[in-house]
Amino acid sequence: MAQAGVPYAAVPRGSSDGRVHFSDEVHESDADVEDNGLFEHRETMEVADNDTLYYGMSLGTRRRMRKGRVFWATVVCLVVVSVVGIFWLYFDGINWMQRSKKRNVILMVSDGFGPASETMARNFVQQVHGLPVGYQSPLDEILVGSSRTRSSDSLVTDSAAGATAFSCRMKSYNGAIGVDPERMPCGTVLEAAKLQRNMATGLVVTSRITHATPGAFSAHVTHRDMEDLIAEYQIGNYSLGPMVDLMFGGGRCHFEAGPHVNSCRTDARDLLSEARANGFRTLDSRSDFDALDANSAQSLPLLGTFAASHMDYEIDRDPKQQPSLAEMTNKALGILSAATKNTNSGFFLMVEGSRIDMAAHTNDPAAHVREIVAYWDAISAVRAYVDANPDTVLISVSDHETGGFSVAKQLGPEYPEYLWNPFALEPVKHSIEYVSSKLLGQTTDSAKQYEFVRDTVFPKWMGIKDASHKEILAVAQEANSVQLRQLLSTAISDRAQLGWATHGHSAVDVNLYAYGKDAHLLRGSHENTDIGDFIVQALGLNLELITSLIKNDKVVQDTPAIKQAWMGRRDLDAPEHHPHMH
Repeated sequence: MAQAGVPYAAVPRGSSDGRVHFSDEVHESDADVEDNGLFEHRETMEVADNDTLYYGMSLGTRRRMRKGRVFWATVVCLVVVSVVGIFWLYFDGINWMQRSKKRNVILMVSDGFGPASETMARNFVQQVHGLPVGYQSPLDEILVGSSRTRSSDSLVTDSAAGATAFSCRMKSYNGAIGVDPERMPCGTVLEAAKLQRNMATGLVVTSRITHATPGAFSAHVTHRDMEDLIAEYQIGNYSLGPMVDLMFGGGRCHFEAGPHVNSCRTDARDLLSEARANGFRTLDSRSDFDALDANSAQSLPLLGTFAASHMDYEIDRDPKQQPSLAEMTNKALGILSAATKNTNSGFFLMVEGSRIDMAAHTNDPAAHVREIVAYWDAISAVRAYVDANPDTVLISVSDHETGGFSVAKQLGPEYPEYLWNPFALEPVKHSIEYVSSKLLGQTTDSAKQYEFVRDTVFPKWMGIKDASHKEILAVAQEANSVQLRQLLSTAISDRAQLGWATHGHSAVDVNLYAYGKDAHLLRGSHENTDIGDFIVQALGLNLELITSLIKNDKVVQDTPAIKQAWMGRRDLDAPEHHPHMH
């Protein structure tokens, strides 16, 4: 019988059951020696032959096997936990970590800006300012790849489909504003950033704020002409409510109640009053802009429209009347930073150099290059911000190229010269849009018109001192806006030896630039939808969820969309004011 306090299998040597014998002598096999803490003294246990026969192994072996099983069970558990952890990180954990960490994303869109335009602008600045041959622009220094621009229904995209590729990360048809090829709303990165990460959001442009690119991030309509409805979305008149915290640009006419000389709406709704009722602070002047505290979030949400239609070209801009793109960008960065200073949310900001495209539509190289340089200034401002805020990423990309622009032009049937002349653009003081507005319908006196062109338009505004009688007469007599603009374009472009293939867009790939957090992930050649994918992954967004929330929102404007030129701006026949053209 087993003794009290001793395991049932352990009995003194010589016991009648003969199972385990204790002895002061060391057992012949060290492998069968174990400490038994139940006894006062260290004793040696000897396993009898019949014990081995009973279990098929010794007690020490059984104990080692139990330890081995525990070890391997632990290893298996660790492997299972590791595999599960890896899958969690891949499918949801990375998103969770991204959502828990403050990030800022700044997407800059250089509308209509192709690779040749970057070359032309670099050459212009380097030559005119006498800079070293190796001069690099603020964009040259952050070039990472290229973007392919086709839409779902054409190899040549428009700005609406191009911006929808960025905002919804999907290809859609030309003219689509935040809708898919079936004309159903698609959730945007701006909406998802606001709803899912509680980020501050902003749009800064030099076009109408209701134009194609800003519209594609903030609205859902079946055609870009529906700018009245886009404006309604932007002040929060849809299922999600106000999604854009800050808007700077032009386009006040689509918020003004019509019919009115300052309005281009086709209904009587006063969206400025509605915006204020929704909590927006509204601005409409340079003094309003200057009064904003760039380090305060108290003014949000904010709607600043500094022109009735598009803002002026940089070459025409009066700095006392309108802020520059860089100034608006800097102020937006300050306000959005202040709004997210004590949060873990960050902000999403889209900045567009809108009128780079419009100058190229007119084939106006002098206005085009000034718009590019103004965009560079905004790029420099954002790069400085990224340097000071390393959890920020800057992406700069074009929606498409405009003009089929080339830094070369053959002027006659003879073999062409290998040159172009940047200095022909330097003395130009005004855009072709501005010049044509001063020529059309100003006088019926042909002699006075001829003198005006000869003495003012060519030498003072366009920097052309050698205009021929034929050139002067053609411009003075031309009454058609499109033909007049072509004459003025040819006069400048021939002297600079710059070529244009079209007044529309082209299918050429455009440059892709990135700077800051994870910018290296954009290296290489990408579809334009990859830009949207990058933003979604950087912020851990779910656009499909947003899409499900807005699927029943209105996508067709109740009133007729304006297709003709708006008659309230100084240039009464400006193609730039046709929303469907850009």
